[in-house]
Amino acid sequence: MTKFNYLIIGNSAGAIGCVEGLRSVDQEGTLALIAEEAYHTYSRALLPYYLSGKINLENIYYRPPDFYHKFNVTPLLGKKAVRINFKHKEVELANGEQVGYEKLLLATGASTLIPPLTGLDKKNIFGFLSLSNTLQIEKILGQVKNVVILGGGVIGLMTAEVLNLTAAEVLKKRGLNVSVVELAERILAPVIDETASKILEALFQENGIEVWTKTTIKEIVGKEKVESIVLTNGRSLPCDLLILTAGVIPRVELVKDTEVKVNKGIIVNKKMRTSVPDIYACGDCTEVYDSVTDTYRVIPLWPNAYVGGKVAGYNMAGLERECNWGTSMNSMHFFDLYVISAGINVTRDNEKAFEVISKLDRERKIYRKFALADGQIQGLLLVGEITRAGVLTNLMRRKINVRDFQAELLRSDFGYSHLPDELRWRLLKDDVLLGVV
Repeated sequence: MTKFNYLIIGNSAGAIGCVEGLRSVDQEGTLALIAEEAYHTYSRALLPYYLSGKINLENIYYRPPDFYHKFNVTPLLGKKAVRINFKHKEVELANGEQVGYEKLLLATGASTLIPPLTGLDKKNIFGFLSLSNTLQIEKILGQVKNVVILGGGVIGLMTAEVLNLTAAEVLKKRGLNVSVVELAERILAPVIDETASKILEALFQENGIEVWTKTTIKEIVGKEKVESIVLTNGRSLPCDLLILTAGVIPRVELVKDTEVKVNKGIIVNKKMRTSVPDIYACGDCTEVYDSVTDTYRVIPLWPNAYVGGKVAGYNMAGLERECNWGTSMNSMHFFDLYVISAGINVTRDNEKAFEVISKLDRERKIYRKFALADGQIQGLLLVGEITRAGVLTNLMRRKINVRDFQAELLRSDFGYSHLPDELRWRLLKDDVLLGVV
């Protein structure tokens, strides 16, 4: 059995963040990475662009081809971890191989939520979270005409549900008939409000994509392959390719019913430590600190995973660091309309708890909305006008009281120049080193 000082299970953003954080502290310790897929680390956010033909396979790689060699990582790709022996500090692989560790990071991510549907055993039914799925879909695209995508929400930056809608867009451009089916009353309900959902639903309809809300799939019809689907509202849709993106769930099966505490995700502290000594976790499989809500919850976002992995890497190597800021943040674009949301999603159900300011130009598809509590931005939503969004999220991150200039937030050109002088220079002093490029 080979034993390493550090072992990572996973090969996406959190794992790469861990490698880079750890190696900035410890260049000598032995480090290995176990990944179920046999591919070099890649960005799931770029899968739709690959499917559209905008980029080639090499362009979806998250780091250069020499990454593992450069950072002195032993990549154990195409190998599935099936069991962890915490007492003996060993990870068992599906092929029976044992890999030892001194410190372990769980960066297992999330998996597609597969609803219990009649007919799931038919061909041409796929999830859309992995490169393997994408390559399978690509192989049959020339043979299909009618695509149904189950799921019209979003849980993370360009993950399942956003990929769902982006996939609908790129597939439509390839001449396919595309329908999106969403059980909720509206699309993207977890991250945008009712007004923004209406804008986007109209946008999809304008571009020839059917959006079916308040319904889901009752039955998948076909012989060997899917031929149509029957919705719970009684409607039947032709379908020879079904993509399942109804949601994602944290992959916690490796630690389920073990000493590692798990709720919806693996429970970690701000140092990304689990309840078991020398075991760390990050990314979509965890419940992490949300500095806006002051709670721990699942936030399956690519940037959060990377930062969490980097913090874990520091701590694994002996440099104490904490994840003190993070929240739900989503950057999306559909048919060249850009949408950014961050913090708490304020809708009709919870808006009474906040002071809400907004502006709407429905014809131009422009919408800006801010939810304030005690003068601090708790949630923001930008549709169409997204320039300088970083300034706004910085105000949220630093918990700045914006009451004296809150009306300025609705300006399309809002930026540092619209802040009071003292505040502007304080933020600039903290955030940039003047005179250095």
